[in-house]
Amino acid sequence: MGFLDMLYAASMPILKVLIVTALGSFLALESIDILGQSTSKQLNRLVFYVFSPALVGSILAKTITLKNIISMWFLPVNILLTFIIGSALGWALLIILRPPQHLKGLVIGSCAAGNIGNMMLIIIPAVCKEKASPFGDSDVCYKYGMAYASVSTAIGMILLWTYVYNIVQFFSVHSQDSGNNVVASVNETRTIEIIKESTPQLASSNVPINGKPKQVMLDSIKKHLGSFSRQFYLKAVFAPPTIGAVQYFITLDLDAAIPAMTLLVGGNLLKGLKGSGISLPLVCGIAVVRLVFSPIIGIFIVKGALHLGLVHADPLYLFVLYLQFALPPAMNIGTITQLFGAGEGECSVIMLWCYGLALLSLTLWSVFFMWLVA
Repeated sequence: MGFLDMLYAASMPILKVLIVTALGSFLALESIDILGQSTSKQLNRLVFYVFSPALVGSILAKTITLKNIISMWFLPVNILLTFIIGSALGWALLIILRPPQHLKGLVIGSCAAGNIGNMMLIIIPAVCKEKASPFGDSDVCYKYGMAYASVSTAIGMILLWTYVYNIVQFFSVHSQDSGNNVVASVNETRTIEIIKESTPQLASSNVPINGKPKQVMLDSIKKHLGSFSRQFYLKAVFAPPTIGAVQYFITLDLDAAIPAMTLLVGGNLLKGLKGSGISLPLVCGIAVVRLVFSPIIGIFIVKGALHLGLVHADPLYLFVLYLQFALPPAMNIGTITQLFGAGEGECSVIMLWCYGLALLSLTLWSVFFMWLVA
């Protein structure tokens, strides 16, 4: 397969993503307001809770067998390695550039978590359907490529909402501690006063148990259960990956899933044009980590695994493993920053630049990866 053929096969999927992404940004403009803030939020929920998990579940149900699971055991290991390596590079970036405390979680998360979900589900089928694809029959390529992409999406989603979520939460909480100590002390005092005032009333209307009113004990139990669920964010961890297979049995047209994902990327990137106070070296550092250093390290890891016989020499499978290291930061990091109010504007700028540069880097890396596996 010639260089021009590989360049064509690699660039056309990225070009398609660029066109639909630009359309999403256009629809999100205030003057157009078709994909405005409220619409984008509702569509984002629909994609996250319905389209994406149902698409993943339907593909897994059709393609995954015990033999496939055994043969692709290195896939989740590879994804875990992308998070570990990205985190290490992110820590190095923190030491060099010393960003503000509330941005440290955003920096580590952006370096650690690539968009293994949406981008894999967009790029892999597009590559398979190209006539110049080096991966053989388009139908077979699509079948197994989407299986690899679906497993990647499920694993990446779990790691994102466990590891990255808690990293951002940790730094956002610690950045607020010093400024909120006085306010917290006042609030705590006032809360104690309110409890003292209300306890006699509760005690008069409830039967005491060991000197404590029933209602007070029930409220305490609810509070601790709520704190436990928030700490581990069980809903985010288990909901999309585990309900996808169930949703497969519901009558649902999944053809809109990938276009909807791509439109949302464009709408979300538009927020980055408004700018923020984040430094340019920090944005460039994250982009270099995700789009340059990570794929270079990934080449050595996959090559090493192939040399040791840990992975089978299937060109499509190897291409997916390489590609996992070269993806821009996960878009859901923006959702996580919104939850904690820590670096939401800065995250939009990071995403804008990383995805803009990724359109070029993904094309070049895809050509190189195709050359490696061909």
